[in-house]
Amino acid sequence: MRGVAAAVFAFGVAGATVLSVQAQNPTFSSKIEAVRVDVLVTEDGKPVRGLRAADFEIFDNGVRQTVDIASSEELPLNVVFTFDLSASIVGERLGNLREASHAVLGGLKKGDQAALVNFNDAVLIGPGLTGDTGLVRAAIDRAQPTGNTSLVDASFAGMMLAESDVGRGLVIVFSDGLDTSSWLRPKAVLDVAKRSDAVVYAVSAGLATKAEFLGDLTEQTGGRLFKIESTRGLSAVFLEVLDEFRQRYLLSYSPAGVSQEGWHQLTVRVKGRSATVRARPGYLAGQ
Repeated sequence: MRGVAAAVFAFGVAGATVLSVQAQNPTFSSKIEAVRVDVLVTEDGKPVRGLRAADFEIFDNGVRQTVDIASSEELPLNVVFTFDLSASIVGERLGNLREASHAVLGGLKKGDQAALVNFNDAVLIGPGLTGDTGLVRAAIDRAQPTGNTSLVDASFAGMMLAESDVGRGLVIVFSDGLDTSSWLRPKAVLDVAKRSDAVVYAVSAGLATKAEFLGDLTEQTGGRLFKIESTRGLSAVFLEVLDEFRQRYLLSYSPAGVSQEGWHQLTVRVKGRSATVRARPGYLAGQ
């Protein structure tokens, strides 16, 4: 299930793109021919491998669906770094953030792509999705912190970028502060998340650990929120995110017996096992 968001991308200097939002309510048109659900299955805290489509049960608004595909193959990833580069990300924090992003880039495989979204007062996109990790690494290394925090706007941009090409969208958000300068309302971006196939993992430090938005965003996309006291272990957290995402299953089904509009609650189970399943709680269909 993919869609196109209404946002304006104006090209800036040095290959960066500046996101300017024209409205408080971004739109995201969604079709319902097929629904993709990114799922993590664990037992005793460890990922369960080797499951097939027949091993899963999906209920869409309480109606059992037929799982067409359950892929555990290492499909190409679209990893979008969405990084707080406000004035507080300096010194050790900036160094640790760069080191952690380098670790993830070093863990990408052939066919994977990466992109960068930096945010402070504005949202800067550049480079876009590319298989050339050197371009992304260089952009991260030359970015300089300044200004305030547009966390909500940047999260929207990160999800849109993750879905701008074929592949599984993984958005890694890092912030150490509360939103102070976004144009978009959190509810509007959470509604976009309910229509998106991208999975958001977030790492919050400092004041950001008190932000409800990141918790809601990761829950709606089936991701995970890490709250940390210090950025000294940030590389290990980022690598855990990448490894966990690769262990997930991508399920697909064609909805039957349900409405084409509105909120659809999803329940995903593994037959005959007491496994823990992490997936998005539902999706929003229609305009």
